[in-house]
Amino acid sequence: MLRVIAGKYKSRKIKDVKSHFTRPTTDKNKESIFNSIGQFFDGGHALDLYAGSGSLGIESLSRGIEFCDFVDKQFSAVKVIKENIALLNINDSAKVFKEDAIQFLQKTTNKYDLILLDPPYSLKPYKNVLNIISDRHILNENGIIVMESDHKTIIEAISGFIIIKEKILGQSKITILERESL
Repeated sequence: MLRVIAGKYKSRKIKDVKSHFTRPTTDKNKESIFNSIGQFFDGGHALDLYAGSGSLGIESLSRGIEFCDFVDKQFSAVKVIKENIALLNINDSAKVFKEDAIQFLQKTTNKYDLILLDPPYSLKPYKNVLNIISDRHILNENGIIVMESDHKTIIEAISGFIIIKEKILGQSKITILERESL
């Protein structure tokens, strides 16, 4: 079982996905992410891409994000996300998409204030995903992207984004990007 770290749903337990395709974000990494981007939000729209159990998106909702889209292509992950949303009674604040992340980004018309990107480390889709987000203007002005990757992954400069922070936490690396000023 996972738990929500802070905010409205603090200490509430949520389910984890039992699959070798999904690696849960540890409590330590979640705490580090939200300490880095701001503890709490005043509304906004988030995207939890490669959502797994949905714990990052749920954490953002607990901390004040108004609405979150959850995207994962694995049936088991989508099932757990829906169960976690029901468990916390946040159906009106969330939408779940059973879809490939790249395909979702290529067709969405939504704009986001926070994009949480935590794919399986072996996929390494970072450059492709960031290029689509940049080209399609999916991140709102003043928006933030939080990426979790293997600690050895090198994130190259992507047109339209500035890396504002990188932090290695054990085998993981947290990279935080924001939109370049126009």
